[in-house]
Amino acid sequence: MDCRRRLTILSGLALAGGMNLPALAQEPSVAERFAARLNAHDIDGFATLFADDYINNQASAAAPARKELSAKQATVAFFQARLTAMPDLQVGIETQVSQGDKVAASFVYSGTHKGPYFGIAPTGRHLRFTSCDIFRIKAGLIAEHWGMGDIAGVMAQLKG
Repeated sequence: MDCRRRLTILSGLALAGGMNLPALAQEPSVAERFAARLNAHDIDGFATLFADDYINNQASAAAPARKELSAKQATVAFFQARLTAMPDLQVGIETQVSQGDKVAASFVYSGTHKGPYFGIAPTGRHLRFTSCDIFRIKAGLIAEHWGMGDIAGVMAQLKG
């Protein structure tokens, strides 16, 4: 019996009898899939997390909107540049909460600056920075995003 079928049966039993499911039987959250794809450096898999009509409400002078790209394409390009700049990038989740169709998470990024990043040549420095992000989920995909990243902290670390 495949895993999804077992999960469906267990979910049905839990709903019918009030049984508590172990955490391992639950599907990973969008935030967990977001971090996992970046940790695997799987940019194609990362792109599949976003709806084609994805809306990014985060505005940043450090990463201005690129009018020639859709919001989805621009977000994927931003993270591809991050992976290129830090080939050992790892992403962790400090905490996450969900309510209705929204998931919020505090992410911690760390990696070694080995490629150009925000126009700064590689420094070899280890970087650690955070972001807080809210995702609206539709049909299992990230449909909309609000967030705040510590770009000032990144720049301070890059400039040493």
